[in-house]
Amino acid sequence: MSKIRILSDALASQVAAGEVVERPASVIRELVQNSLDAGARQITVEVQQAGSALIRVSDDGSGMNREDALMCMERHATSKIRTKEDLEAIASFGFRGEALPSIASVSRFRLVTREHEAMVGTEVEIHGGKLLAVREQGCSAGTMIEARALFFNVPARRKFLRSEATEYGHIEQQFVVHALAHPTVAWTLLRDGAVMHHFPASTHGPKERIASWVGAELAGRLLEVPRLEHEGIAVHGFIGGIGVSRSTREMQVTFLNGRPVESPSINYGLREGFQDALMKGQHAVAFLFLQMDPAGYDINVHPAKREVRFREGRSVQQAVARAVAEALRRSQVLPTGIQSRPMRPGVVAAEPSAQVPASAVAEVASASVTAPEIGASPAVSTSQGLVGRADDFLVAEPVLLRPPVALAPSEPAMPLMPEVAAASLGRAVLQGNAALEAQSLRVLGVIHRLFVVLESPRGLVLMDQHAAHERVNFEKMNRALAQGAVATQRLLMPLTLQVTTRDALILEENLETLARLGVELEPFGKGVFKVEALPAFLKVDDPLQWLDQVVEELQSLAGGRGSGTALRLAQESIAKTVCRRSVKANDRLAEAEIAALLRDLFACELPHCCPHGRPTLIEMPMRELEKRFGRLVS
Repeated sequence: MSKIRILSDALASQVAAGEVVERPASVIRELVQNSLDAGARQITVEVQQAGSALIRVSDDGSGMNREDALMCMERHATSKIRTKEDLEAIASFGFRGEALPSIASVSRFRLVTREHEAMVGTEVEIHGGKLLAVREQGCSAGTMIEARALFFNVPARRKFLRSEATEYGHIEQQFVVHALAHPTVAWTLLRDGAVMHHFPASTHGPKERIASWVGAELAGRLLEVPRLEHEGIAVHGFIGGIGVSRSTREMQVTFLNGRPVESPSINYGLREGFQDALMKGQHAVAFLFLQMDPAGYDINVHPAKREVRFREGRSVQQAVARAVAEALRRSQVLPTGIQSRPMRPGVVAAEPSAQVPASAVAEVASASVTAPEIGASPAVSTSQGLVGRADDFLVAEPVLLRPPVALAPSEPAMPLMPEVAAASLGRAVLQGNAALEAQSLRVLGVIHRLFVVLESPRGLVLMDQHAAHERVNFEKMNRALAQGAVATQRLLMPLTLQVTTRDALILEENLETLARLGVELEPFGKGVFKVEALPAFLKVDDPLQWLDQVVEELQSLAGGRGSGTALRLAQESIAKTVCRRSVKANDRLAEAEIAALLRDLFACELPHCCPHGRPTLIEMPMRELEKRFGRLVS
């Protein structure tokens, strides 16, 4: 008796459903993509018990006649492709004809559809893959699909569903990302009868919908990525500015020709574009839209069409990296000290409206602090229990602590440091829509020998002297690296690096690139390389371990081809080196040194963050200061 048998149609459909229908969110993804292919301008998604009891998707698309309504339930029946050439350049969302029969095989399925010009529609009812009824039905133009009791006939799959909260989170994610990709379509999501999201059709792009999802505060801190084209790939969208990041990639959403996709090439491009503007362990916030010829990618590499493979992944990576880097360079938006709720000084400070004891006011009003002589360090304590040293706040003239008095607008502010005001600084940093001109900054002092206090026309600016010096040194070394002027340090005794066959091929392909980095390698047998020289800026305890990391990075960055990859490889090492060489906390800076640091910082490409992604400058607008002191009610 033969051991090999042909599966029944019902079992084959359930096997296919296992690939296409992972969870309720997968059903919604397939159905809304069919609605988009049908030209829908309004899509409504309704779920009960996070989709396990009911999933209903309605649209006002083209609809189907009776014949097509029956044919679409057959496996591999599709209107999207006809020839092999169509498969090589897919422009639609669905094309394989597996979604509807797969969903119908694991649910109590109902389809109601009508073409716009038809007088009557068609209803098709299928339970567990078995056709129960086909009848005429009065209905509105478009298509409505119901899937009840998902996995009712596959209990092994049903028990692997997560909690309602988890499954609904996946549903909402699928709904929102498709709504973001298609702002001209109206979208509604209902959960157990309650409207959770309603996005009216808009012609203003996706920014409005992004704000509806992530909140107005975060949306207001997003930077626009102007449209950039590179080798036939167009990129635009929105990214988080300095200080806007997440510990996961949840807020990284990328679209390719209107389809939400995942791709290592896009992820590497994002990482390369942000370069040193992200803190370690953090991920960028990004909503990126890519457009390109469908012949340049393959969406058919994953059963759920979640991942995409590019013919020229390096070109996609470069396009994304250039678009993101250009957006960061153009913005130069200063982080602010504003919090989403009122700022409370200390752990148990009073609300702004709280009454302050008169004795405390009298004590502060009668006190005065004078800038000490160098070397003096009298201790200072306050009623809040904060203890510090008087020379931790350096000022150029005595300051009397009295209740705040507003200066008249006509009263000129004499700069404490003429060197700063007169410095010729080549870059203005933006806050909002206005440029912060470095020439208008007035240095007031230094807090704890770390934070330089600056007065700007709009309020208060704090500069981290260590982070600022790191940025200045980093860009100086990076420019030398880009110009091929990397100093090398020859080793007294060459090192031997042993790698796998695959890693050896990567290294041989990149010997010239690594030489530009200052790494001189020479093949020395099968899988063995002799290390003759290393970059002079490299300060590591174990050079071979560092070279292992270089090889790993070369493997991950799309094969590691090109000078851009070489620069990317060196940046982490440079950042660590300049951190050791930069001004530290508690280093006392003279007035001329602060002036020079400001001048050099404002001449940098990314003056608003250090190489580790921490801000160098933070601005507190005057309006916010007035609110903190109760001078403004709202």
